Amino acid sequence: MATAPPPILFCLLLFLVASPSHPRVTAAAGPAPLSSSPFDAALAKLQAQIGYAFRAPYLLRRAMTHASYSIENGRPLAVLGLAASQSAAALAALAADNDVAAEAVSRRAREAASEATCAAAGTHAGIPAIVRVAHKTDASSDTVVCGALRALIGAVAVDANSTDAAVEVFWKLHVLTAAAAAIAAM
Repeated sequence: MATAPPPILFCLLLFLVASPSHPRVTAAAGPAPLSSSPFDAALAKLQAQIGYAFRAPYLLRRAMTHASYSIENGRPLAVLGLAASQSAAALAALAADNDVAAEAVSRRAREAASEATCAAAGTHAGIPAIVRVAHKTDASSDTVVCGALRALIGAVAVDANSTDAAVEVFWKLHVLTAAAAAIAAM
């Protein structure tokens, strides 16, 4: 028997979909063109790097906007991104060993979605150079980078209307980060 999604996730998705400040983009309309600003060029490069093209680019813009910069920021998307990240890690732990202890699944989810791991993946993806922050906010701080990465993962989930796509991006970023760390350690 399926359980209903938590009310907070429903409200988050409803808020993002019904937001009056942004046009809705349907899959039939295709990808919306980005402008030629440096920010939009960086967003296009990020999309190529993560292997996901947004149908609704405003979600990516919002994900790469810190709360210090604008009231329309990636915080709500980060909540979904964190949940998707933790679910991805827990699923991987269970897929590797379906008899694994609950504590091990919980630890794996916490580690994969931890601020340090998240910030490392976000830094490797170049988020500090992309995320929009207020003048006195440090775009390279772990909190800002991790929040933006989580918002990116949440934005993918909303754009694709599926956490599957978000999980793919999550693992791609973490695998690329692990590979870069291994090369640097040589």
